[in-house]
Formats: sequence, C-alpha cells, structure tokens
Amino acid sequence: MHIWEKFLKYAAVALFWIGIWWILSLFVGKEVLLPSPWSTAEKLLSLIRDSAFWTSCVWSLIRILTGLFIGAALGVFLAVLTGFFPAVRIFVAPLLTVIRSTPVASFIVLALVWIGRGRVPSFASALMVLPVIWNSVVTAIENADKSLLEMMQVFSFSPGKRLRAFYLPAVLPSFATGFQTSLGLAWKAGVAAEVLCTPRAAIGTSLYESKVYLESAELFAWTITVILLSLLLENLFAFLCGKLKNSMGLQSGRRKDA
Repeated sequence: MHIWEKFLKYAAVALFWIGIWWILSLFVGKEVLLPSPWSTAEKLLSLIRDSAFWTSCVWSLIRILTGLFIGAALGVFLAVLTGFFPAVRIFVAPLLTVIRSTPVASFIVLALVWIGRGRVPSFASALMVLPVIWNSVVTAIENADKSLLEMMQVFSFSPGKRLRAFYLPAVLPSFATGFQTSLGLAWKAGVAAEVLCTPRAAIGTSLYESKVYLESAELFAWTITVILLSLLLENLFAFLCGKLKNSMGLQSGRRKDA
C-alpha cells in the first residue's frame, strides 16, 4: 500500500505540471514557441521507434560515464595523496578552485582546440566530477577517528586490515554522497559539451539540430529524454549504494555474532 501511495503522489504531481504546461501552450498558441504535451509525447514515441535514438542515447551514456569514472578515480587518487601528505594540498587546492570557478563552457571551447570533439563530453564530465569527489574523500579522511587508527597501529594491524576496518567505512559514505552529486553534474556538463561540439550520434547533437531547424516538439522530446536518463542513473546508483550498505551491515553483523 505504501508503494501505491507513493506512486499516486508522484503521478498527481506530474499530472499537475503537465496540466500547467498544457494551459501555457494553449495561451501561447504557437507550437514553434511552446509545443503541447501531446505533440511532445507523440514526437517522443516517434523517436523511440527509431534506432538512431537508441544509438545516440547509448553513445552519450558511454561518453559521460567514461568521464564520470575517470574524474572519480582521479579525485580519489588526489584525495588519498592529500590525506596522507598534507603538503600536497598546497599544489592541488588552487587547481581545483580554478576548475570549480571557471564556467564549463570555457573548458569545452578550450578542449575543442586540444582534443577531438568526440572526447570533449568525457573531458567536461571528468572536470565537473574531480573537485566534488576530492573534497568528499579528503573531508572523510580528515574527520576519521584517529584514536581508532592509533589503536590499530598499536596492535600491529596489517595495511589491508586497516583499509577494510578503518579507511573504507570512514570514506565510503562520504564518497557515495559525492558521487551521487557528481552524477548530475557530469550528466549536465556532458550533454552541454555535446551541444557545443556536436559529435556524431549524441543526445546533445540532436538537441542542437532540433533548435536549428525549429523542431520545438523534438527539442522538448530530447530534453525529456535527458531528464529521464538522469533520473534512471541516479536511482540505479542509489539502489546499488543501498545494496552495498546492506551487504556491509550483514558482514559487520556476522563479525559481531562471531
């Protein structure tokens, strides 16, 4: 019953905003400026039946997820260096401040000069992810219970045991939160990069072409696709995080019972 109540609540909210959209489209009265929900839905169904639609979605996901994982891996690596060698912060922090402060469009334009346009979305996604992951992991390492680590050193815990029993439990929750935040940033930055550099078989390229040819219903359909894929990724990651937390809880429970 709880699931149905949740579903009905979200359905009611969605119907409310679709109703507002429909009223506004009637008020504007021009499909080229604001297409109706029905014409957008019809165009979306038409796109879904086309294999090119799925090819664009898959390639966009590959580009953006590649950048996401590269940025996350680099962020963790730099965070670990900073956590164990505080002097590294002097060199890393200014670079990450520049990345956070500079508009993503500037990096996209520069990347078009440096690398091929097909790699720009991955590059832009990685840049957006890097500072968030670094900050999350560094904060977790710095706030970890140092007395517990000292106790492990006194009892001569091996580096592997210290990693499993101290560092991973301390860092994983903060990393998961940072990664979930980064997911949305990477997705938006990657699609924006595709719009600007127009690689072959990409959601951003289709968005740009819809705008150029004044295909407003198609533009809205692709925008809805971007939103739905973003929600799908976020929910999938939340589900995986929940499974990981449950498995870690079960393992710790077994250790306690033992």
